[in-house]
Amino acid sequence: MEDRTNKKNLVIASHNAGKVREIAILLEPFGLTVQSAGELGIVEPEETGVTFAENAILKAEHCRDASGLAALADDSGLEVVALGGAPGIYSARWAGPDQDFNLAMHRIEDELHKEGGGKPLDRRAHFICALALAVPGEKTRVFEGRVDGTFIWPPRGNQGFGYDPVFQPVGLDETFGEMDQTAKHAMSHRADAFEKLLTAKPWV
Repeated sequence: MEDRTNKKNLVIASHNAGKVREIAILLEPFGLTVQSAGELGIVEPEETGVTFAENAILKAEHCRDASGLAALADDSGLEVVALGGAPGIYSARWAGPDQDFNLAMHRIEDELHKEGGGKPLDRRAHFICALALAVPGEKTRVFEGRVDGTFIWPPRGNQGFGYDPVFQPVGLDETFGEMDQTAKHAMSHRADAFEKLLTAKPWV
């Protein structure tokens, strides 16, 4: 019988295949038995939070309650400085119901030109990640990470997922979409959040 009190049994609270794959890679060294919310047939809750942390907590606790297992949720997105932090927590929603990130990337470029009004465009951007770990019988904990960079155009590369082809980290010539994914996983916003989570030694 499965030990549902064991933190080594973990649900990744996401139906996003790219995100689940990336999180699973980061968790590999820790000997966890990992399943996704999709594999368990857990329906995604409505994201009603106004911050990344609030949405991550909502998703993690929903999966914990539905499965009886420890659950890890990620809420992350791209914030573009000139757009007041948009798309931010709506990053996935900008891609529409079909999750068409080409559409979302074009929308950001269009919005930047509208905002710029013919002036040089401020393309500073950053990715934010909030990880929430919800364990039965324990208080949910949140760990936040960030990576700074530039929104570039046109998109470059077909690695990664989401907005990766238009995000070039500070100090690098490649976008996340062009980078070797092992290198990306070592320096991304998600890796930053994971480093903070693992420093807390939640599985000890």
